[in-house]
Amino acid sequence: MSADPAEILDFDTLIVGAGLSGIGSAVHLRQRCPEQSFAILEGRDRLGGTWDLFRYPGVRSDSDMHTLGYAFKPWTRGQAIADGPAILEYIQDTAREYGLLPHIRLGHRVTAAAWSSQDARWRLTVERGADQVPLQMHCRFLWVCSGYYNYAQGYTPTFPGQEQFAGRMVHPQDWPADLNYRNQRVVVIGSGATAMTLVPAMAKDAAQVTMLQRSPSYVVARPRADALANALRRLLPERLAYALTRWKNVLLGLFFFSLAKRHPEQAKARIIAAAKAVLPPTFDTQTHFSPRYKPWDQRVCLVPNGDLFASIRSGKATVVTDTVARFEPEGIRLGSGTLLKADLVVTATGLDLLGFGGMALSVDGIPLQVGKTMSYKGMMLAGVPNLAYVVGYTNASWTLKSDLTGAFVCRVLRHMQRSGARVCVPDAPGAGVQTQPWVDFSSGYIQRSLDQFPVQGSRVPWRLNQNYLRDLLDLRFRGLNDGVLQFKSRL
Repeated sequence: MSADPAEILDFDTLIVGAGLSGIGSAVHLRQRCPEQSFAILEGRDRLGGTWDLFRYPGVRSDSDMHTLGYAFKPWTRGQAIADGPAILEYIQDTAREYGLLPHIRLGHRVTAAAWSSQDARWRLTVERGADQVPLQMHCRFLWVCSGYYNYAQGYTPTFPGQEQFAGRMVHPQDWPADLNYRNQRVVVIGSGATAMTLVPAMAKDAAQVTMLQRSPSYVVARPRADALANALRRLLPERLAYALTRWKNVLLGLFFFSLAKRHPEQAKARIIAAAKAVLPPTFDTQTHFSPRYKPWDQRVCLVPNGDLFASIRSGKATVVTDTVARFEPEGIRLGSGTLLKADLVVTATGLDLLGFGGMALSVDGIPLQVGKTMSYKGMMLAGVPNLAYVVGYTNASWTLKSDLTGAFVCRVLRHMQRSGARVCVPDAPGAGVQTQPWVDFSSGYIQRSLDQFPVQGSRVPWRLNQNYLRDLLDLRFRGLNDGVLQFKSRL
């Protein structure tokens, strides 16, 4: 009589997280290492990660689905910039199609992971279900696909006098299912991708929507549908059409990113001019859409079909660039002295980042300080055995790096099986490698959380490329024997 899968607590590989990264990584594992036993541990009671959690109006990706989609599963819908429900359905379809559902353990939150060199295994401390029943699980290899932010709460600063506000305040990450804002005055605080999504979506039903920003962001309009992708899909086999579109978008993205980094002032002028061309003649583009930083010092916001600009043109939405002095019963008193009246305030003030799902890591009883540990190839940690993690690009789709990581980890696992090695660990970098922050971004949500993520080094393989082509050559075609990654029978 075979054991109930839920009773098995010892695996070759454990994947933490059943979102976009975790499901993709599990497919790579099943296809490339079919002999491996594995389970996917998901702290929430549904799979999908970000795309199940976020339910605010208009939720969508700001990356095209031909690169945000998996390399092994073509995106076949007509809209390249997809909404949240479509992306969630794509992830769920992938899990079903590749037989992952029996391997997913929902309601399993990993709180700690401890490596034992004597056993050459990880011991995971897990809380199961709503009652947080404790249990221990073990694995030879730990693969962390938990993303980079706190699923329990978003980031909301405390505003002076907010308790006096007579209306309602909500954060997009905790969107109430019963929230009715029809014919209400709405203020969305923030200028990032979430605010850019909320404003045009809410403007359809609200009396007026105001995006209140302390400082502007770069905003670029892009067609929701990819005409070339749709044409190729009619003319060519599905997988070939998808691959060609994927490469077209990868190369265009790298081209425009490198152009903006080499010629930031020209790039800034072009972005602002493009916004000005589609906004009303009296709109102060220089104040509201001209950031103080260079393009790609923070992520550039994408608005499909220019929907934000269309909402402003219609008069249903507006932008105010000012600071919050205090809340009052009727709304927000700005730094300029103006009272911005509101019935509903949405605090699109960013994410609360959380490295490695908040789990406590240790090696042979010694707690690991992740913020002082150096990243190897952006996916492993110096001196930490049998562990990989997934973090995507800041200048391109997350899944591009996730797919490369998946293929590389499977190469490592196959090599360990062939060679009989029980341990794979990147040696600590030499004294000549200088420490740098994990990403070179000036965004507040990044700067607040640098200590929760591994540092990078001043040269490869410790330096993050943030370049898909370089990573493709390095992770797919370069040998594992680079003098840093060590395979051993034991530590």
